[in-house]
Amino acid sequence: MRFTLRQLEVFLAVARSESGEAAGLASQGSAARARVNELSAAYQREKRLFDQNVTARQDLESAQANLAVAQSELARAVAAASAAGVSRDGRSIAVISPIAGRITQAPIVLGSYVAAGDELYHVINPNGLQVEVALPSADAARIRPGDEASIVMSDGREIGSRVRSVTPALDPQSRSATAVLSLPGAVPGLQPGAFLQARLKPSAEAISDAVAVPEVAVQSIDGTDHVFVRTGSGFVATLVQTGTRSGGMVTILSGLQPGTVIATSNAFLLKAELGKGSVEEE
Repeated sequence: MRFTLRQLEVFLAVARSESGEAAGLASQGSAARARVNELSAAYQREKRLFDQNVTARQDLESAQANLAVAQSELARAVAAASAAGVSRDGRSIAVISPIAGRITQAPIVLGSYVAAGDELYHVINPNGLQVEVALPSADAARIRPGDEASIVMSDGREIGSRVRSVTPALDPQSRSATAVLSLPGAVPGLQPGAFLQARLKPSAEAISDAVAVPEVAVQSIDGTDHVFVRTGSGFVATLVQTGTRSGGMVTILSGLQPGTVIATSNAFLLKAELGKGSVEEE
């Protein structure tokens, strides 16, 4: 029986399944217990005869060894039945979830036949979710485990996170790597399988005086990057040097001071007006 799970924590029984395997395990336990009882009585008998100087020590030691082997077989049978969650009547085994969480899907139908490898439940631990980010090949080499990241929710909330790992190879179809982000805990409103926006901050490229602006604010004019800076009389197209692009943001390496007011979503309109002479360029 197979589960689609996200992390391993504790073992919980979510259902029981009638199985011939359960009967077999229960039968092995019963047979092993009966064997122990038989050899235990034989050992006690040999011990009494030895104490009365009727039998040799060799016979006593042989009975003791046989009992030890039987006890070992009983312990093995009990452990196997316990691991499978065999019921007291020996008719069913427990369906075990390795994590504590919520059942989000139950493809199986009550009373149907279950074969080995069938998927029975999807179990999700809200406190153990992770975010997988597709990284373009150009950015994959710049991201390292431990780098800061943030998750942008659909309602605009930003959740702080960190990069836990990065796949060493690219996906052969998408030609992208995968960065796994760890969340600080359960995030209200976050659903497994949802598409999110992530912003990654490569620690090796941290620049103290760099400025990050929305990607829509950067416009290409005559093959160079510009942003439109607000002035007292309107907007001026200002030449800038751009750096990394991630999560809809662009790092400005030079040409723009922190705190400067710029155009963002309407920057492309200003670019169109630039050709009409309505906007200045510097």
